[in-house]
Amino acid sequence: MELTTFWRWWTASATSLLGSAVTGVALPLAALTVLHASAFEMGLITAATYLAYLVISLPAGVIVQRLPLRRIQVGADLVRAAAVGSIPLAWWGGRLTIAQVIVVALVVSFATVLFDVGNQTFLPQIVPAGQLQSRNSLTSGTHAATQLGGPSLGGLLVQLLGAVPTLFADVASYLFSAALLRTLPERRVEPDRDRPPMLALIREGFRYVVRHPIIGPCMWDATATNFTCGAMLALFPYYLVRELGAEPGLVGLLLAADGLGSLAGAALTTWFTTRVGTARALIVAAVVGVAGALLIPLGTGPVAYLAFAAGNVVFAVSTVVLSVTTRTYRMRASPPHLLSRVIATVKFVSWGAIPLGGLLAGALAGPLGARTTLLLFGALTVISPVIYLTSPVRGLRDLEDLTPPVTDEPPAGADTEKAGR
Repeated sequence: MELTTFWRWWTASATSLLGSAVTGVALPLAALTVLHASAFEMGLITAATYLAYLVISLPAGVIVQRLPLRRIQVGADLVRAAAVGSIPLAWWGGRLTIAQVIVVALVVSFATVLFDVGNQTFLPQIVPAGQLQSRNSLTSGTHAATQLGGPSLGGLLVQLLGAVPTLFADVASYLFSAALLRTLPERRVEPDRDRPPMLALIREGFRYVVRHPIIGPCMWDATATNFTCGAMLALFPYYLVRELGAEPGLVGLLLAADGLGSLAGAALTTWFTTRVGTARALIVAAVVGVAGALLIPLGTGPVAYLAFAAGNVVFAVSTVVLSVTTRTYRMRASPPHLLSRVIATVKFVSWGAIPLGGLLAGALAGPLGARTTLLLFGALTVISPVIYLTSPVRGLRDLEDLTPPVTDEPPAGADTEKAGR
């Protein structure tokens, strides 16, 4: 039963990720080639894509804890399918604007937050604790594979069909995911008349994360890294098309380098952390990530393409090692009744940095140029290893070697533990 449930869950997630990876190429190319978006407008689109993490991540942890999980995920898929599908419909009617693209990105981002928090909350319920590391590596590897194949497929489809019609691939992926998720067992939510207020639950989850000697620093590191990722997401298509003159097919191939690095990182994470220790692996990966980020915008002509691809591979390997290791520890270390709120808190803070990075990068790229802006953000990644080197992680081999202090505070969500399982 557990195995069957996991693979259905995995198939739905993988299909949706592949469609989203295609859109990750098609949507910015549509904005650039059809609507002639500026660097700042590209920053606005990226900010809208991740703004929901700043707005509803914290209440999303409580919502996911209290409502039927499967219905949330199916509903999120259907909302995303409708929103993305509105773009080609508006384009065929001659009414597509940058404003609509931004609104669609906002709607998709709100649905995605609920879907992602639910997805990560669901995984520990269907996988034994001893298998979480391998299953998290598999899901990261799946994400990497879709990031490897999706951009290449997206670039090819854009050249064959055009940027806007290619978005229907994402619509189909969301509909398939929703149909498959409907076959999963629904989590039973028992009525509770004495539920604590939502703000009390949010505060409890937030307080647990920021006071935790391991989860806290891991969240701040992810925040620093994602701030730079926001700049990359906003400027990569702009940099490749406007400054390097790359064609859509080449843009897709170059963006797929991120998937190649992510795939390698997912394959290496368990092997690497077993041999050097999970805590030491975080420090090494953070240092390697700095080198990758600085390599991305170097060179001119063919050398620039090679530097972009190589830097993306290195940076992606680093990011996946950090992500898999910290996510697995978070799932193991968090009390079950707090898990969805811990996940939501981390997403609120760390993923909330993505739209801020995207907006700032879009604003700077106008006067400074995309290359200089990417170099500046690459230099900021040095904050990542500094966070670990100034935290308790520095003195550990494995994250589990440190036993966090036990709090005597009564859990605000104790009465809702059954609904969170």
